[in-house]
Amino acid sequence: MKKDYYEVLGVGKNAGADELKKAYRTMARKHHPDVDKSPGANEKFKEINEAYQVLSDPNKKQAYDQMGHAAFEPGAGGFGGGAGQGPFQYQWSSQGGQGFEGFSDPFDIFEMFFGGQSPFGREARLPRYQIQIDFTEAVNGVTKEVEIEGKRQKIKIPPGVDDGSEIRFGNFIIITSVRQSPKFKRRGYDIITEHEITFSQAALGTEARIETVYGPVTIRIPAGTQPGTQIRLKGKGVKHPSGRGVGDHYVIIRLNVPTRLSKEQKKLLEELENQS
Repeated sequence: MKKDYYEVLGVGKNAGADELKKAYRTMARKHHPDVDKSPGANEKFKEINEAYQVLSDPNKKQAYDQMGHAAFEPGAGGFGGGAGQGPFQYQWSSQGGQGFEGFSDPFDIFEMFFGGQSPFGREARLPRYQIQIDFTEAVNGVTKEVEIEGKRQKIKIPPGVDDGSEIRFGNFIIITSVRQSPKFKRRGYDIITEHEITFSQAALGTEARIETVYGPVTIRIPAGTQPGTQIRLKGKGVKHPSGRGVGDHYVIIRLNVPTRLSKEQKKLLEELENQS
């Protein structure tokens, strides 16, 4: 049994042309066999194209809405065999298949249909090289001299790249591998660190010197601060590679609980407990 075409594209029966096109584009990108390596991806992609070809054609859509898949069986009002044919028939094989109905490059149909660069275009097939950089280099940006394709050249890595970021340089792509930092953890474009304080400091408040990726800053820890409290240092996180915005730095407060206490310390704590 074939799946309902509306269900295949994830839209309602009242979906308009723009919604259908958007849904098709999303599903085609997700399940293209060069992207989706799961079993059955090829068949899923053919199903998506078939569904869109029918629902994007007003005449075929009307016939489908009235008769369902039976509208495209042989002898059904002139649409026999139509659902699986046409420019969106998928016959591509990564081993050198025919492509889309005469297109030698399977990505050309996307460029023609979407009027722009293929969502899986030629960039996806450019040679890739990995480069390892330090955490601070990833945050602040760095220029590296590398040898690629037999030539030594300088590449400029912008601030804000993360582990696995891809950067295009000419006819190749650099993938960044970022070493972990012993001081900082990264959460998106935010930086996370921990700072330990004593029980008395938590109760009375204190000042602390905090190391950030831009240098040390002094913060005020208010009286009564609880363990696990996060203090935000606005704008002290990672810059976006596009230059639009910057993350924050969050300091997580941890409580240092002493394992050994003197008699005097125990007495003071007991008095404090009795007064609370």
